[in-house]
Amino acid sequence: MNTYIFSIVTFIYLAAMVVYVGYLAFRKPLVARLATVITLAGFLAQTVAIGLRWYESYELGIGHAPMSNLYESLVFFSWTIIMLYLYIEYKYKLSILGAFVTPFAFLSMAYASISPSVNETIQPLVPALQSNWLISHVVTCFLGYAAFAVSCGVSFTYILKKRYEDRQGAGGLLATFPTSQILDELVYKTIAIGFPLLTIGIVTGAAWANYAWGTYWSWDPKETWSLITWFIYAAFLHARITRGWRGVKAATLSIIGFVAVLFTYLGVNLLLSGLHSYGGG
Repeated sequence: MNTYIFSIVTFIYLAAMVVYVGYLAFRKPLVARLATVITLAGFLAQTVAIGLRWYESYELGIGHAPMSNLYESLVFFSWTIIMLYLYIEYKYKLSILGAFVTPFAFLSMAYASISPSVNETIQPLVPALQSNWLISHVVTCFLGYAAFAVSCGVSFTYILKKRYEDRQGAGGLLATFPTSQILDELVYKTIAIGFPLLTIGIVTGAAWANYAWGTYWSWDPKETWSLITWFIYAAFLHARITRGWRGVKAATLSIIGFVAVLFTYLGVNLLLSGLHSYGGG
C-alpha cells in the first residue's frame, strides 16, 4: 500500500511543478494557491505513506524507521524538501520559488519509483544499521540536504533575477521575481539552516561508525565526500560572515555545494564502494 501511495505522490509533485511553472507564466494568485494546495496534498499523502511503511515494518517483525535503504532515503529526502519549502513559502510568501524547488522533490520520487537499481521492499536492517544512531544521523543529514536543495533552487532564481537587474530590464517574467537582495538573503538563510544540521549529521555519523566498526573515521568515500561538502558550505558561510560575500559568485558556490551533496548522497553509492554502500544516507 505504501509504495502505491508513493507512486501517486510522484505524480502529485509532477502536477505541482507544472502548476508552479504555470504561475511563473501567468502570475495569477489563483494558480499559486492551486500549486500550494497540490503540493500540500502530496506532502500529507507522503506523510501518511511513510507512517504506513513504518507500521508495516513492525507488522513484518522488522520494526525500524523507513530510512534504511536507497528507496526509503529518496522518499524521505523528497519529503524533507517539500516540508522545508512549504515553510518558506508560508513565511516569505514566495510561491514563485516552487517552480525551482519542487522539481528536486519530484525527481527524487521519480528515481525511487522507476530506477531498476532501487529496491522498494521493506528489508531487515543490516547489522551496521542496528543502532539508535540511525534516526538521529539520517534525519539531521537529510534535513540539511533539503535546506541545501532549497538554497540551490533559490540560487538559480537569484542568478536569473540579478542578470535581469544588471541589464536594467523592464517588464517581462523576471520583473515579477522577488528582488535579488531578498533572494540573496534567502540563499544565505537556507544554508545557515542546513550547515549546522549537516554538522550534527557528520558528528552523529562518526559516533555511529565507532559503534558499528570501532572507529570514528575511516576515510570511507561517503565520509570523505561529506567532509568535502561540509568545507564548501563552511567556506560560503565564512566568506559571507567575515567579508560580506554575496552575489552571483556566492549563488554559484551554493549550486556547487548542492552538486557535492548529490554526489555524496547518490554518486558515492552508485560509483564507489565503501562501508556505506548498503544504503543511501
